[in-house]
Amino acid sequence: MTDIAETIQEPIQDAPKSRINSRVALFVAITATFMALCNVKDGNIVQAMSQAQAHAIDAWSYFQAKSTKQSIAENTLELLKLQNTPGSADIIKKYEENITRYEKEKADIKAQAEGFTKEYDDINLFDDQFDMTEALLTISIAMFGITALTQKRWLLYFSGCVSLVGIILGLTAFMKISLHSDLISKILG
Repeated sequence: MTDIAETIQEPIQDAPKSRINSRVALFVAITATFMALCNVKDGNIVQAMSQAQAHAIDAWSYFQAKSTKQSIAENTLELLKLQNTPGSADIIKKYEENITRYEKEKADIKAQAEGFTKEYDDINLFDDQFDMTEALLTISIAMFGITALTQKRWLLYFSGCVSLVGIILGLTAFMKISLHSDLISKILG
């Protein structure tokens, strides 16, 4: 009979611990699942950032090529004006038109390149937000593990609060609401 009493007594004494562990398990499952979703979204954001950056680099390279063409045309025009040979008026006019065209094309390309740079910066804001979300959720999962070991109720609540802040930060990033903290980004960056 003493074996049965001990067998029954042990679960009764450990009941409060298992209640905390059940909560810890639930919170870890929720936190880890949300963190996985944020990780997928963050991966997509990083791809979009890479694409925007590549487009910006291409546009700035194209801008530089147009600048080079314009510079060559300006130098050629100057030489033609210095030579002042008969019949060069038509050629001079052609080079002046090319220079004007290059200037207009450069303005369009510059606006496009600046647009890609702005797109990169806008996307990066949410990438940082997802990174902060992942950091907070990882910390909370570690704290939940310590909670399971120590059985401290206050630590369960504190871990839950850290997880909740991470989830709120992630949800706002999903909804494209900026809760970006430059201070935290500088610390983590």
